Amino acid sequence: MNAALEVRKLCKSFGALKVADEIDFCLERGARHALIGPNGAGKTTFINMLTGRLRPSSGQMLLGGEDITELGQAARVKRGLGRTFQINTLFLKLPVIDNVALSVAEREGVAWRMFRAANAHRGVIDESMDLLQTLGLAEDARNSVARLPYGKQRLVEIAVALGLKPRVLLLDEPAAGVPSLESHRILEVLAALPGDIAILIIEHDMDLVFRFARRITVLAQGAILAEGAPAEIAENQRVREVYLGERHV
Repeated sequence: MNAALEVRKLCKSFGALKVADEIDFCLERGARHALIGPNGAGKTTFINMLTGRLRPSSGQMLLGGEDITELGQAARVKRGLGRTFQINTLFLKLPVIDNVALSVAEREGVAWRMFRAANAHRGVIDESMDLLQTLGLAEDARNSVARLPYGKQRLVEIAVALGLKPRVLLLDEPAAGVPSLESHRILEVLAALPGDIAILIIEHDMDLVFRFARRITVLAQGAILAEGAPAEIAENQRVREVYLGERHV
């Protein structure tokens, strides 16, 4: 089985309003996949159901073949489902290294002891520094997150998510609020992430999407409008009418 994450007939309604309509979706192991669509298409609702933040009305979700439909958020994280948010959720007053170390320590089950002597958890600190080195953030390790440019803050959030060693990583608009001159760094980081991690990005920056994704799913009015390789999506007349316009013809 090649599916890292699979969704079957996923539905969500708020009263008479249907925001997810029998969505079938498969994220393959090692995928580089993008989810796009106009505002109000249901993208955030879909991701919130995947992570357990929102309960579906019906349908099934499987992570590595295991049914996670009834599991809570924490249980899904422990099984390898990581996420970043459209607006970062970092501890802004803490140093960068502490933000990442808390994530690593949570995975190791020692987070409650992390504010004792740092030497007692040298392995956690070393792993956190390795992550920061990989993402080009080692020089900022001792700086508070609040002192960093917003683009680097988004990279710290990715480092925090990676500290949990996810099998599937959901990135909710990783370039949101990032100046265009800095967004290329986020793309470089995404391209360099371990190949065994399945990555799904939800993003409005179409240049980033078409440079990153090997496969794209288009969501509109709570249902999948189209799915395919970037070239297929760019040439899809219905997708261009609903979302892309003529920019990627």
